[in-house]
Amino acid sequence: MLKIGFLLPPGFQIMGLAAASAFELANTTARERLYEIGFYSAPGGPVVNSFGASVETLALARRRLDTLIVCGLVAPAPTDTQTLERLRAASRLARRTASVCTGTFLLGEAGLIDGRHVTTHWLFARELQEQFPAARVDADRIFINDGPVWTSAGMSTGIDLALGLIEADYGAELAAAVAKKLVVYHRRGGGQSQHSALLELGAKSDRIQRVLEYARNNLASALSVQELAAAAHLSPRQFSRAFTAETGQSPAKAIEHLRLEAARLMIEQSRHTIEQIAAETGFIDTERMRRAFLRAYGQPPQALRRLARMS
Repeated sequence: MLKIGFLLPPGFQIMGLAAASAFELANTTARERLYEIGFYSAPGGPVVNSFGASVETLALARRRLDTLIVCGLVAPAPTDTQTLERLRAASRLARRTASVCTGTFLLGEAGLIDGRHVTTHWLFARELQEQFPAARVDADRIFINDGPVWTSAGMSTGIDLALGLIEADYGAELAAAVAKKLVVYHRRGGGQSQHSALLELGAKSDRIQRVLEYARNNLASALSVQELAAAAHLSPRQFSRAFTAETGQSPAKAIEHLRLEAARLMIEQSRHTIEQIAAETGFIDTERMRRAFLRAYGQPPQALRRLARMS
């Protein structure tokens, strides 16, 4: 049985503990205790989170854990000396040390990310790089595994991190089963972008949101303005005006962003050929897709696939 310890600094953000559910469901799915979960702090006792509620913890001193996961704060802040000392000591005894969101700053203060490839929430990535210049910060990754150190982006990506740890321990089949029980729409790989095209488009009305969902589910279709307008039950002229007003983009530009996001995900996580991916995501041909990738990412699809495999 593997012992998972969550280190809770004062003021930790409660969403960081969502990852514990993944390990809990791994136990119930496998019908055996694969993991034991515990909550820790430097002195032990109750720790108040950012919402004002407290969680009872054990003292971290001399605890031998398989995996130590450091929860983050709502925003980075200096950590007390005792917590950092206990973190360093516990990390030396653990097989893996991980962080959720701004927990990466605690790892940095403890000297655990020098020379390592790490991530954190995109809002604080530049600050992380400036504060810890010896680390290699990637501002657009869901989670990163660099040897014994795992780091993740925003609070919800702690679930993706936990699923990645479960997959590393017990295989992809168990991780996928846990993701399904968590009602995670798609288990995101670490290389996936932190940003979502649907979120960035920011449609306000249900009608335009439904059109975007329709488009994402039918990318292989031409998705002309006439087709999208029909899905919105508007005339093409009314639809184009309403869509641009809500999203700030033309329908054509928004659809290209959705195609790019889907194509990049398939390139990084599937074995489909570039030709198959272009066809399934609605690009007219591979050359059209290549030009779109160069505009959006500065690299062609083949280069992104190589980087994903290296990671």
